[in-house]
Amino acid sequence: MNQLIPNRLLFDFEFPLRYRKKAPPIDGELTGWTDKDLLPPLDLLEDHEPFAPVWACWNETGLFIACRVEGKQKPLRCDPKVFWKGDNLRLCTDMRDARKNKRATRYCQQFFFLPTGGKGNAAVAGSANILRAREGAPLHSSERGVHRIKVASSVVSDQFTLEAHIPTACLAGFDPDEHDRIGFYYILEDRDHGQQFFTVDDELNWHIDPSTWATAVLAR
Repeated sequence: MNQLIPNRLLFDFEFPLRYRKKAPPIDGELTGWTDKDLLPPLDLLEDHEPFAPVWACWNETGLFIACRVEGKQKPLRCDPKVFWKGDNLRLCTDMRDARKNKRATRYCQQFFFLPTGGKGNAAVAGSANILRAREGAPLHSSERGVHRIKVASSVVSDQFTLEAHIPTACLAGFDPDEHDRIGFYYILEDRDHGQQFFTVDDELNWHIDPSTWATAVLAR
């Protein structure tokens, strides 16, 4: 039986997002990432063991994120036109951390990362509008535009790794000196393992309501 009120809904989460002067290379191999970059496994508050490690960090050039999914049996299914279906990693950010806002502002963004589905079936990334937002932020991609998201993956028979760099030009309102607290949320969806989410699931409208996200402190 599912809990009527998930444990994670009872907390306002705040965590330090690690500063990396020398960021990990975006090559799909996860070289350069350490345990210090791992995001906290909030799943454990509901006695759920996370099925994949997720790393993140930042510096003056933007945000970095990575994951590794093992134990794959089904083939990857990734399509940037319907990125929310199949295998994907998504990241939501709010550069003003307006925790009382129930609807997204122009500082709120949703990014998606797919291990395949791009040109030559390479990894692909992009951004999408947040439902019911008061204002929309500019959209960005890894395959078009002056400012591009960098993404890479490595896919073998039973696992994939995925990592990305979102440059500052793609982050609406990124200003760590003046605004060092940002809204932060991720969800990892896998056809074999299901969903791994940071704070709340789809039923509690993380894709609409930024107040359900955590707060990342851009600590140096």
